[in-house]
Amino acid sequence: MMKVTVVSTIMRVVLGILFLAHGISKFQMGMDGVAGWFQSVGIPGFLAYVVSPIELVGGILLIIGLFTRYVSILLIIVLLGAIFTVKLSAGLMGNGQMAGYELDLSFMLVALYLAVSNNTGFSLDQMLFRRKTA
Repeated sequence: MMKVTVVSTIMRVVLGILFLAHGISKFQMGMDGVAGWFQSVGIPGFLAYVVSPIELVGGILLIIGLFTRYVSILLIIVLLGAIFTVKLSAGLMGNGQMAGYELDLSFMLVALYLAVSNNTGFSLDQMLFRRKTA
């Protein structure tokens, strides 16, 4: 029981750190630049202003373990969008010019576990909402 809680906590915090880093990097690039890149790959530019805060705030929320299930579902949607709009054409492992979607699949599996599991590990969800630790 305790092992599952520890592993769930590690998975949640690491995924949060990774998304926080991605969100920070988008804001450091400048939102206009990110929107321009989105448009250059065929994604509406306004989505940069949606995706970047989801990654940044979602990463923070995962780290502290607040609204884990909902944040995980949002991140799965973002990852599916990235795969189907940009990365699918590069293949699973990439094509030398662009990364593939293997890392996105890994992130999605962790997020999927967090979305469906009753165990959010040591988290604010557990403290505030008394979620079960199955």
